[in-house]
Amino acid sequence: MREVLASLSSNLASGELNITAELLCVLLATILSMIGGAIGGMLLAGKDIGYQFSAILGGLFGPAGVIPAIVLGLVVLNYLTNF
Repeated sequence: MREVLASLSSNLASGELNITAELLCVLLATILSMIGGAIGGMLLAGKDIGYQFSAILGGLFGPAGVIPAIVLGLVVLNYLTNF
């Protein structure tokens, strides 16, 4: 496990794109967008529909715009590195 993490971190630091690094970027972006969506939902609609329900809705709808943008960005990066 330690060797996998070491090779993954060296690949990310050197800018080499492989499937493991791309999946890690998508997973990390999804988790962070869910957290951000939950916080945003609580700030926007917490008093109106309840903090817990607005956090659930924000956590579900947060990744809707982030995941396509991350995938498109990784495709463009992969194209530019091979160009």
